[in-house]
Amino acid sequence: MIPIASLWLPILLSAVAIYLISTVIHMFLGYHWNDLRAPAQQDAVLDALRGLNVQPGDYALPRPDSMKQFRSPEFKAKVERGPLVMMTVSPGGMAMGKSLAQWFAYLLVVSFCCAYIASRELAAGAHYLAVFRLTGFSAFMGYALALPQASIWYRRNWRMTLVTMFDGLVYALLTGGMFGWLWPH
Repeated sequence: MIPIASLWLPILLSAVAIYLISTVIHMFLGYHWNDLRAPAQQDAVLDALRGLNVQPGDYALPRPDSMKQFRSPEFKAKVERGPLVMMTVSPGGMAMGKSLAQWFAYLLVVSFCCAYIASRELAAGAHYLAVFRLTGFSAFMGYALALPQASIWYRRNWRMTLVTMFDGLVYALLTGGMFGWLWPH
């Protein structure tokens, strides 16, 4: 067991490395460009939502008010008629600064968790591959394994989920490599 404070450098550098590679992935590689599609007549859809004054939040349509209503023939007919909608409504504007700061904080949290797990299981001077495997797999769990829930329960496009899980694998490999390289001797 080693003190977690001695892992501040791999925690920080793995977060910075992932921040940079995620920027390259999203800004230059382009394979996320088609993750989300615009509906036909998107301007009409946006105008309709504006006219209804739908407040920011997460919504499901149709949505019953109770389990009793869920079982009712009227609700079942709404579901059969379709469409089923799950949407997030956000206020206008693209404030990327806040999202990027939150993303970096999240990267630090995942790297800290990897450091915590490894610091409790590995000694100083542990072999690179042992550090790589433990921190890399821990990072993969943090970045990728919860993503299928959105496709299973909320019908998110599986392609988007799998591509984002691939990103998580890249981030995990970077994390494992950084910790393996900078592990205390």
